[in-house]
Amino acid sequence: MTSKKMAAREHVDKIRRTKFSIGGEPNPLTEDLHQAVKNLSAELYAKDVHFLMELIQNLVFTLDAFRYEFLVSASIFLSNAEDNEYPEGVDPSLEFVITSKDITSTGAPATLLVFNNEKGFSDKNIESICSVGRSTKKGLRRRGYIGEKGIGFKSVFLITAQPYIFSNGYQIKFNEKPCKQCNVGYIVPEWVDNPTLSAIQSVYVKPEHKVDVRMEVDEWVITLAFPHGKRLNRGSSLPGIYSFLPTETVTNFPFIMQADFLLASSRENILWDNKWNHGILDCFPVAFINAFTSLVKSIQNAPVSSLPNMFWFLPINVSSHPKLNNVRDAIKEKLMNETIVPCESYTAQRLFRKPCEVRRLNPAFWSILNKARSQGVSFSNISSHGTYLLASSFDKSEYNVILEFLGIKRLAYEWYAKCIGSSNFVMGLSEDVYIELLVFIAERWGSRFYKTNIKNTPIIKYVAIDDKVDIFKINVVSGTNKLMAANPDHIIWLMNWSTEFRCVTGAYFLPKATQEAILSCSKKPTLVKWLKEVVKIKFVSVFEYAELVSRSLNYDHKLAVTYAHFLFNSSKKRYLWLHEVQKLCRDMPIVDNYGLVNLTRIGVLVPANGSRWVELIGSNPWRQHNYVELGEDYTRSMTYFGDVTSGEELVSFLGTFVGASDVPHLSPPNAAIPTLFSPLTKRNTFLLLDWLRNLRTSGAILPERFLSSLKNGSWLKISLRGSPGYRPPSESFMLQSSIGNLVQNGSVLVDIPLVDEKFYGDEINKYREELQTIGVRLHDIEASQFIGKRLMSLAASSKFTREHVLSILKFMEYLGTNCISPAEFIESIKGERWLRTSRGYMTPWNSVLFSQEWNVASQISDIPFLDQDYYGKEILDFKKELGLLGVVLNFNYQLVLHNLKSSSSLTSLSSEALLLILRCIQNLQSPEKLVQTIKNTKCLKTNLGYKCPCECFLLNPEYPWGCLLHVFGSFSILDEQFYGRSIFSMSNQLKKIGVMVDFEDACKEFTHTFKQHASLSSIRKQHVLPFLQCYRKLKISMVQFPLELSNCICHEKWLRTRLGDYRSPNECVLFGADWEPITPICLLPFIDDSINFYGNEIHDYRVELKGLGVVTDFKDGAKFVVDGLVLPQDSSSLTPANVYALLDTVNKLKESGTGFPDKFLEKLSQKNWLKTHFGYRRPYECLLYDSAQDSLLKRSDGPFLDEGFYGSLIGSYKNELSILGVITDTNVECQLLAGYLECHSNFETIGRIYNYLSTFKWEPVHEGNKRIWVPKGIHKGEWVMPQDCVLHDKSNLFGEQLYVLENFKYEKKILDLFANTLNVKVHPSVEDYCKLWKIWESSGHQITHKECCAFWEFVAQNWNPRTEVAFKNNLLKLPVSDCNSDGIFLSDKHDVFIGDDLFLTDLFQSCSRPIFVWFPQPSLKCLTRAKLADIYTKLGVRTLSESAQKNISDVDHAGFKPVNSRKILKKGLFKLILAFLADPNLKIEPNKRHEAVSRVLAIEAFDTPTKMTVRYSLSLSSGEVVDVEPRRMIRWDKHHSKLFMQKMKRSSGHKNVMEYAFHFAEEIAEGVLWENEELVPDLSELIRLGYLVEFEEEEVEFLMKMKNLQIFVEDQVYLSSTFSSSKGNLQEMSWVGPSSGHPPTPRPKKRRGHNLVGPPPSYELRSTKRRRKGRDTKSPLSNQLHLKQEEA
Repeated sequence: MTSKKMAAREHVDKIRRTKFSIGGEPNPLTEDLHQAVKNLSAELYAKDVHFLMELIQNLVFTLDAFRYEFLVSASIFLSNAEDNEYPEGVDPSLEFVITSKDITSTGAPATLLVFNNEKGFSDKNIESICSVGRSTKKGLRRRGYIGEKGIGFKSVFLITAQPYIFSNGYQIKFNEKPCKQCNVGYIVPEWVDNPTLSAIQSVYVKPEHKVDVRMEVDEWVITLAFPHGKRLNRGSSLPGIYSFLPTETVTNFPFIMQADFLLASSRENILWDNKWNHGILDCFPVAFINAFTSLVKSIQNAPVSSLPNMFWFLPINVSSHPKLNNVRDAIKEKLMNETIVPCESYTAQRLFRKPCEVRRLNPAFWSILNKARSQGVSFSNISSHGTYLLASSFDKSEYNVILEFLGIKRLAYEWYAKCIGSSNFVMGLSEDVYIELLVFIAERWGSRFYKTNIKNTPIIKYVAIDDKVDIFKINVVSGTNKLMAANPDHIIWLMNWSTEFRCVTGAYFLPKATQEAILSCSKKPTLVKWLKEVVKIKFVSVFEYAELVSRSLNYDHKLAVTYAHFLFNSSKKRYLWLHEVQKLCRDMPIVDNYGLVNLTRIGVLVPANGSRWVELIGSNPWRQHNYVELGEDYTRSMTYFGDVTSGEELVSFLGTFVGASDVPHLSPPNAAIPTLFSPLTKRNTFLLLDWLRNLRTSGAILPERFLSSLKNGSWLKISLRGSPGYRPPSESFMLQSSIGNLVQNGSVLVDIPLVDEKFYGDEINKYREELQTIGVRLHDIEASQFIGKRLMSLAASSKFTREHVLSILKFMEYLGTNCISPAEFIESIKGERWLRTSRGYMTPWNSVLFSQEWNVASQISDIPFLDQDYYGKEILDFKKELGLLGVVLNFNYQLVLHNLKSSSSLTSLSSEALLLILRCIQNLQSPEKLVQTIKNTKCLKTNLGYKCPCECFLLNPEYPWGCLLHVFGSFSILDEQFYGRSIFSMSNQLKKIGVMVDFEDACKEFTHTFKQHASLSSIRKQHVLPFLQCYRKLKISMVQFPLELSNCICHEKWLRTRLGDYRSPNECVLFGADWEPITPICLLPFIDDSINFYGNEIHDYRVELKGLGVVTDFKDGAKFVVDGLVLPQDSSSLTPANVYALLDTVNKLKESGTGFPDKFLEKLSQKNWLKTHFGYRRPYECLLYDSAQDSLLKRSDGPFLDEGFYGSLIGSYKNELSILGVITDTNVECQLLAGYLECHSNFETIGRIYNYLSTFKWEPVHEGNKRIWVPKGIHKGEWVMPQDCVLHDKSNLFGEQLYVLENFKYEKKILDLFANTLNVKVHPSVEDYCKLWKIWESSGHQITHKECCAFWEFVAQNWNPRTEVAFKNNLLKLPVSDCNSDGIFLSDKHDVFIGDDLFLTDLFQSCSRPIFVWFPQPSLKCLTRAKLADIYTKLGVRTLSESAQKNISDVDHAGFKPVNSRKILKKGLFKLILAFLADPNLKIEPNKRHEAVSRVLAIEAFDTPTKMTVRYSLSLSSGEVVDVEPRRMIRWDKHHSKLFMQKMKRSSGHKNVMEYAFHFAEEIAEGVLWENEELVPDLSELIRLGYLVEFEEEEVEFLMKMKNLQIFVEDQVYLSSTFSSSKGNLQEMSWVGPSSGHPPTPRPKKRRGHNLVGPPPSYELRSTKRRRKGRDTKSPLSNQLHLKQEEA
């Protein structure tokens, strides 16, 4: 609804509410108001017809109901008022239309409509018409308004009960009956939705649909025939359009369309572009809708299931004709607003709705609905969910195409949620249907339902806390625990136990039957997945349910114990796997001895009563470590669901799975055990040891505090030198008795406590490992360590004297004498500093016993010798024991290194000291410290003084590489005389301290020095020549330079060149005679062999220089040429030798495969240095001539290299020239030759080049190369663009517009090149022809017949939809023939005509200007008149017959005399007319035939000797009108029933007689068939033949037989009653009706009914539209449903 319409409706509602109290408290005055208005309306005007004057005066309403006195009831629609306001530029119009259509559906047989084109109703106008005496014209009389009473409109109630108004969005009606809501009539507005404004506006024929051949006809009879029974299956491929007879048009519609269509001359098709036919086609949608609506709804008692088949009459399929598709679309559009679709109501009342309000149901849900209904579920409110449900009989796949055509879509899935939620769906369904519903939702959840409100629909069943079945919404289920047994065998077990735990878990199981149905469902996977993922229902095993219960128990100690029983019984019944029981028991809450629930724990203790852990420990030290002591509740027997469980069974179960333990199976606590700090009884001692044994066996780690109390508690009984006592295990020994006594006796300084084996007995020896674990020492080694540690503690307290040392040595000697190993004792004391040396107290292994071999070492090392002065000579008696302790007794290089003096004390060493150091390095495994100390010390004597080792060389005279060290004279060499020859044997040790002893070392240092000099450019002749001499010597000795030195010599810049710079050898050239030719164009780095530098002596080392990388031969110096290339400014100074030298260089580079530097090629490409026949050119602008081209080209045809200058040898350098850029590729060569085309003007040369380009299929790259030479002689011509050329012009029309290349004697091969490569047109194009025509149009000169024929032949041959547009847009003038000359002129195509009517053509041929379009004379085979006429028509040329306007002037009666009509209107004439009209194909009823003949019978005849004329006019685009006035021999004034004739004698000649017969026959036929104009030509021909035989009866009878015509009995009776039998005189007739000038109508006769025999009738829709000539009333289309006898 538009905003305008919505505002209008709100205004009407406001009037009803405020003025008439509708919807509020009733007004007691309303009844009086109603009576006053009623009386005023009835008594206001005396005559019923006065309302028409009021309408014209007070046109303040639009559409209304109207009642004639000779009609029972009708409807009228009126519009607007005397005070109308019209939009600017609009001519006011008022139109009255009467139609038999009941537009308002009130049962009226006819409707009157009044249309007005003003702006429409305003709000004030509406309020005025809803009142009495409140006219909007009051006070406006001076503006010309006469209405002021405000009661004029009420007069309409004299002739109608319900007037309607449609204007400016208002759609209202008034009722003379009192309104039920307020008891007031006449002025209470009511809003109406039907009819619509578009339906009202479509009921009359619009003027734009009128055509000349139907101007006097304003009646359309439209028939729609629907197939019945088997005919419906015959398809829609048969002719679907009839114009009284079938056409060949296939509509693809399932019905036949009959109407008075205008047809093509072949009668095969209707004229699709004719506006008359457009108007007819526009009426079909309304006719179809009304017929189809009646068809579907008219049968009241028909079941809904019978209706879908009727919908096959809809035009579902697309037609091949666009105009018919418009009809189809209009039908579809109107159907969208019709309540035509049958809907499912589940009641006795049939329900129809608009297609847009109806939706289809999913087939699966239909099945659910049907089953639900059979189970008693009610769906009486199924249409109350915002959408209407398509009838189930219609909602089938076989009707898909119909439903798609109607745009009926599937139901939105939100509807399903509403449907399910609005009925007792879930609780009323059986389990199988309930599961089917869940499957339906599950299968469509992801794509459809998840976005709908079904989440808030109660749909999931569950067993509530009161054990009753209830339902939950899906989104509520998602937030709660809804469970199902995953295994059907567990359903009862889990539901029983859920009664125990439901209060804490909040979990509810689905009903047992539901669970079983789900688990047995055929679509179980889909349903289960949906229930799990979407509904969040948990499919639980016993294990999973136990986990849920475990998480929910919290601190309820009774449920915790119950849970333990649940696990025990589930395990007992094997509902749980072993690993599941273990996992559940790990997380199970435990009730402790205080009755508290423990959710976490480290371990579990058995109840204290009767436990061993209480006996051993007393208190519970595990509590602080989160150990739980089981409460007494676990020891009681319980019964659940018939199963009895004893306390012993449950505790045993908990011991197995929870780990409830007792000593010795408990894990020890990380706590100090109080009972271990006092003596233990023998029984508890062994209980403790058993506990430790179990822990050791299980691999348990003893807690720190627990172990500490075991080790350090004084609970173990020991014996000390025979006296008993208690000591911690960590201080106790359990040795073999013999060893123990011996150790006790030998140690004079330390006592050892032993375990009392007499007290514990031999059983104590079984626990040796446990005793060892808690600290008891079992071995004599440990005893020795114990003694040693005690002694070392004395040493640490500075109480260790000389006597103590000697006692230790003696104790060691005692142990050895008694065969006891002193190793552990020694190990315990040798790491301490207790021996006095020259450097203070030292450990034994850092002390040395002095001897003479240590004298030299003392020069370089500070060694800790034992203080023999302190210990005396007695110490020497214990060398064996000192050695065992680690004291150094023999010379030791490591000790020398360890006590080495500082580097400052090691400078200027003597030769003996240096040799000792070298021997230390030689004998030590890790002499790095010594090496590092010596490396940076100036301790070595050389020829340059004392130096650090890293600065010295060891030079053996036998080595040949010594000459390197003398090149620069700056190297330090060891003094051979000072150290002697033995120094050479220590080369490896010298190398370690940094002395350079190898050739590689010397080379490395030499390389460094060489680089330093090279970087300073300080290598002079005195260095270079000795070096080259040394290099030669080393080569002779086959000594290979190290890579670093080689790279240094080769890459350092140390050779001076003639260019004044220093370069590396590989960057230098040694000059020779073979370098002479290239020097003029290159700057080369020759070695400076001048006197001032190396001189000629350098050439003596040519071989050595070449070995170092210096280029000596020209063949190896290509890269220098590349880098040093410098082309001269004057290219003419280049000699062929220079060029060949350069090409040789290129050849060498090519062979080397090193590639060509871009800079080198760039230098060569930037300068014109190659000589060609077109001068000096860059390489890429040059061509190399090939002798194979002699047959195609000459050297002068392009920029070929000048062989006269370079010689024939230049051809052998093809590859090298190609590298430099000289073009050798054929394709590129063609491009270059094409670029030089414009340098030529000789036709022979240009043709030769074109021929060459064609041979090698040249394709131009640049647009500039696309030019063509047009010769003007041998050496003259011009270059033109390809688009200005054409190869052929067979019509010779384009000689002045285009260059025709075939005229210039180019070879065919070259012409093909122009066409294929340069895109030259082979023939002129449509665009060229259009341009040519434009030139002709603007020039104004005459065109020859030959030119015109050639042009239009081309148009005809190339006519197609694409070229039609081009010709229409460009051909504004068309050719016309001039009768006065042979020329052809061009005239505006709107001012030329096709002479399709020879009579009119002959008349207009004599005009002063040519107006007929040109046709070739004689007609050409390829350009027929019909084809050209069709082209002219499509270009916009009109035919003469449709353009010429016929104007007949009134006849001057004064000059006419009456004549006896019997001489002309003979009986034979009427017999022919009646026989023609009686043709069965015309289906004209007898009374209609007689009525037509009666119009002829009523004629009065007059004649005159003067000529009568008729005028034909043609209007031209300039406004000029061309008139012709031919004579007219006969004129029938139908208005006055008079026939005017020009006197004519039959003796005046056959032509005059035939002309007279033609005019007479045409007038009579037109008068008889004024309602059937299309039949006029046939009747006219028949009358013309009858006239020529003077309508004699014998001749007429023969003529009728030849035309297969006859008259029937009723016609014969009519003739007999009209003419006397003897004389044939015309009898008097009585006419009925006023003499208004209309054709008289005979008094109708009473007709008998006919009995119809045959098969059942089919439905036929006829649409009738009538208009009588001379009347002003327009009758709109009226649709009537008739029964038509179906023909066999």
